[in-house]
Amino acid sequence: MGILAAAGRIAANVVAMIGTRLELAAVEFQEDARRLLGYLAWTLLAVFLAGGAFLLVALFVIVLFWDDYRLQAIGGMAILFAAVAGLIVMKVKSGLNSQATPFSTTLAELRNDVAYIRGHAAAVQSAPEEATHG
Repeated sequence: MGILAAAGRIAANVVAMIGTRLELAAVEFQEDARRLLGYLAWTLLAVFLAGGAFLLVALFVIVLFWDDYRLQAIGGMAILFAAVAGLIVMKVKSGLNSQATPFSTTLAELRNDVAYIRGHAAAVQSAPEEATHG
């Protein structure tokens, strides 16, 4: 009866661990989804405002130099826009690369659980052998 009770406790612990890890994964998923939606909203607003500002600055520069250097002013604004766009793309790439792996906390906890279960199972298996040898 002792072995069945121990197996039942182990099974109950495993089920409880799985439930806890699933809850943790759900929380991490919600946090990541909210964070990404927030980034998306702010990014869209920034793109809209920056686009308007860039167009107004470009129009100002072109009108300012319209009489003498209109082609150079248009070319200069195009080069400036391309350079700024390149910098933004590099910043976004570095930001995305620095993000943690999704569900990293959940995966770490699952690895800890597997190590604990393996260690506990090894201890349970060695205990009967010691009892028979002792």
